[in-house]
Formats: sequence, C-alpha cells, structure tokens
Amino acid sequence: MTIHFLTLFPDTIERVLSDSITGRARERGFIDFRAWQIRDYTQNRQKQTDDYPYGGGRGCVMYAQPLADCKRAVEAEAGCAVHTVYLSPAGKTYTQTDAKRLAQYENLILVCGHYEGVDERFIEAYADEEISLGDFVVTGGELPALAVADSVFRLVPGVLPDEECYTDESHWDGLLEYPQYTRPETWEGRSVPPVLLSGDHENVRKWRRLQSMRRTRERRPDLWAKLEFTSKEDLKLLRQLDEE
Repeated sequence: MTIHFLTLFPDTIERVLSDSITGRARERGFIDFRAWQIRDYTQNRQKQTDDYPYGGGRGCVMYAQPLADCKRAVEAEAGCAVHTVYLSPAGKTYTQTDAKRLAQYENLILVCGHYEGVDERFIEAYADEEISLGDFVVTGGELPALAVADSVFRLVPGVLPDEECYTDESHWDGLLEYPQYTRPETWEGRSVPPVLLSGDHENVRKWRRLQSMRRTRERRPDLWAKLEFTSKEDLKLLRQLDEE
C-alpha cells in the first residue's frame, strides 16, 4: 500500500513516518509513502498556493488548480484513479472502522490543507471524502494526515508481527482496551492484579474482557450505547458488571 500526501511541508511527512514501525515496514516493502510538494504544481513564478477569500475575511484560501494538478500527477504515476481524502474539521469524525476501510486501498491520497482551508471547488470535484480527527482545529493538515496514515499502515499485513497487535487494542471491536501492567509486581504500594500472575490463560482472557467492558461503560458511554452483546460469555460478564 502507498499513501500519497499532498502537502506544503514534505519534510514533515518524511521525518515522522521514516522512523520506528512505519520506517521499518517501508524498508521491507510492506508499505510506501510519498510527500508531493503542492508548490511544484503552481502556475506562477512566486510558487504561490493561496490567495484572499472572495467575500472578505481574514486569512487565505488555497488554490484549487495546484491541488488538482498534483492529484493528477499522483494518478498518472499510479496508473489509476486514487481515492482522495481531504483532512478537514468539517469532515466526518474518523474512527477505527474508517482505518480498516482505508487500509484496503492499494493507493490513497491525503490532502493537507492550510490557512483557511482549500477552494471548495477542489473538494467538490476531486475529494472522495472529508475526514476530521475531532471537534478541534490545528494549524495544518499534516498532523491529522499523519495520524490517519499511521492508523491505516499498522493494519497492512506484515507491518506488525501479528494480528493480535491491533485486534486486541481499543476500538477494534467497539470496546476500549483493558489495562496493562509490567514489572515490578508492586510499585509505590500498587500491585498487579493476581489473575495476571496466575498463569491461567483462560482466566486472564476473561478478566481482560471484563475490564474492557467496565472501562468502556465508565469512560465512553457513547460507545457503550452502540454495543450489542450476544455471546453467553459476554452476557455472563454483563451480569457480573451489573452486580458490582
């Protein structure tokens, strides 16, 4: 899988993704990423990518033309149309379900806006969807795009050593992840739950499932309200929660 970033700051993309897990996965050929400099596709000598908004107001708006030409260059290299996501505070809130969906694409374009955003005509003509990380605003689209890319890349086969590296984590099945512990057994008067020291893998699994359910119900009632439990084991754990 290859993710193409349309950005004014290519070095930011390279610096972040070339390290750690994504960097190693790229070296091994499981994933690739490329940062395309939007300024390379401007039609003026100043390499200007933005101008004042029609109707007045503070700030500037990015031109549609260089963004569109940059997207066309990506697709010419890929040899096909490429699903294009514009990172925007006006977009749909991003979830793990979206990460799973986007991970199915062989190529993906993430458009990093700046200033007061991009000309709406580019979005209408060339963006397949708009995604937001939440109800807040950041200076540019690079940070949200990097977060999306990282969440997608880790689902590509081979990037992580085992599926359990992500299927056991928060949000995979709608629940938050259970609490984790490591050495020492006692730290500042707080001890590791005995079940984790028991060596009984089945009891550990059930305990972790119960903790995930408890944590989700307490911390994220919005997520909890969407869940439906049907297995006998989950229904038994629910009764245990209700009796606490």
